[in-house]
Amino acid sequence: MAREFQRGHKAKISDLTAGTDLYVGVQIAAPGLTFDISCFGLDADERLSDDRYFVFFNQPKTPEESVQLLGAQSGDTESFRVTLDRIPANIHKLSFTATIDGAGQMSQIGPGHLRIVAGGEEVARYAFTGAEFSTERAVMLGDFYLKDVWRFAAVGQGFDGGLDALLRNFGGEVAEDEPAAPQQQAAAPGFAPPQQAAAPPAFGAPAQAPAPAPAFGAPPAPQAPVPPAPAQPVHTAPTMVAPMAPAPVPPPAPAPAPYGQPPQQPQYGQVPGQYPGQVPGQAPGQYPGQGQPPQTPPYGQPAPAPYGQQPPAYGQQPPGYGQQPAAYGQPGGVPQGVPATGAGLAAALAPYKETATGARWTPQNQQLMRVDLAMGGVPVLARQGSMVMYQGKVDFGYKGAGFAGRVVGNATGQEMQLMRCTGRGQVFLAENGAHLHPIELQGDGICVSAENVLAFDETLQYEVRRIEGHGIPGGALFTMQFQGTGTVVVKTHGVPVVLPVTPTTFADCQAVVAWSSASQVILSSQVRLRRNAYPGHSGETVNLQFRGAPGNFIVVQPYEV
Repeated sequence: MAREFQRGHKAKISDLTAGTDLYVGVQIAAPGLTFDISCFGLDADERLSDDRYFVFFNQPKTPEESVQLLGAQSGDTESFRVTLDRIPANIHKLSFTATIDGAGQMSQIGPGHLRIVAGGEEVARYAFTGAEFSTERAVMLGDFYLKDVWRFAAVGQGFDGGLDALLRNFGGEVAEDEPAAPQQQAAAPGFAPPQQAAAPPAFGAPAQAPAPAPAFGAPPAPQAPVPPAPAQPVHTAPTMVAPMAPAPVPPPAPAPAPYGQPPQQPQYGQVPGQYPGQVPGQAPGQYPGQGQPPQTPPYGQPAPAPYGQQPPAYGQQPPGYGQQPAAYGQPGGVPQGVPATGAGLAAALAPYKETATGARWTPQNQQLMRVDLAMGGVPVLARQGSMVMYQGKVDFGYKGAGFAGRVVGNATGQEMQLMRCTGRGQVFLAENGAHLHPIELQGDGICVSAENVLAFDETLQYEVRRIEGHGIPGGALFTMQFQGTGTVVVKTHGVPVVLPVTPTTFADCQAVVAWSSASQVILSSQVRLRRNAYPGHSGETVNLQFRGAPGNFIVVQPYEV
């Protein structure tokens, strides 16, 4: 019986079969879409250092024939023959990929699979559907990788950029213009079928477990060349908005004549609107020796205090109309600590009142989150001990029953115990003064470190993943992948920063908080960092390297455990 794999699962090839001559079949289809299925032979740095180990339509096999392209057969869209004992020592990974030739998205595909057959018997199967993807146009389905022994991993991660992004991820590039071959006719364009014709497989043949030997060596069936879709720009330059300057304050109008008195005529040698003895440049309506009138202070700055008085304390209002200024050496205005709205207990507590926005999840401040269980009627899963108060009828249950509960609650190794909150009330959540950030998902996915998950809607699909490696505290980093529609609350130490994923993006495993689910995570040692990314020593023995197409991101916090 074939062993069923899910995305992220790994196993030794020797645990699946004792054979080394394997058949790899890929089945993927969608209405109106054409797929190119390839195999990349990568070196120890996971780079395509030798393009002879890029097996696709125009190059159906490697030089020593350790990987051969067989074509469509036995219900598979494409198939390969992999002979593990023939793979040269410089090849450490075989990555099987699928790309859309033209417009389309991987979310349109139907049920598909990648399967391994040995000795005529199917030993492993990784099944997937379009619901696991969104806007990806290229997907890494599965890997054969060498780690002491050959192993298999179900990957299921993609790139929005299609084949170009996939090749750049592996250190290759797409040639714009192919030189003409030294033959009578020009060479076929990229991703065209080979020149020799081959007998097509029988249409409508029933699907059965293929024997690895009969079809080995047969060239793939010819297909009509499809012109590649023009590359679409993924990102555009962000719009920069200049800060708004405060509007200039108009000069004060001259003071009117005293009530009941006619306006005075200027005397000989006197400037109109200026009193006798007024210093030139002095504001109209101001008597000699009075001093300059109070100028309007710049925006955001308090007005200067009158001469001989102390300026009001921070948050204190200056003396109002009809209010006597304080004595010299004493602060003026209302006593310090009393808000501007007035004195009294209610006025003092007014800035800290509960914030009600009508939404299901409402941040009360940076460290406190309120969830209204009555909105939507969906239960909430929260970290045990994170409830600080609740109001209304709320029931709390231990999320520990069943296999999924044990995986999340106990197997993470980080003492993450969940409680299930149900009812028709409001629950306030916090933990150790950490900053809280609600993230709403609309069918997309995100991976969050299990240590940084505070609460989430039960409607979200979640899966615990384990990133193993020597040097990671505890031996592994546990993450939770969320998918679907709902909200997950992430907690951080301090204000986080969101960074785009580039070909040389590394993060400390203790500082990383979350990343996009389409990003590929690779454990990296300091030796590799020093050679490829940084000229000096970073002080970290183990780091996480992130790869992905433009649009992927990581979130890090200014804190390490």
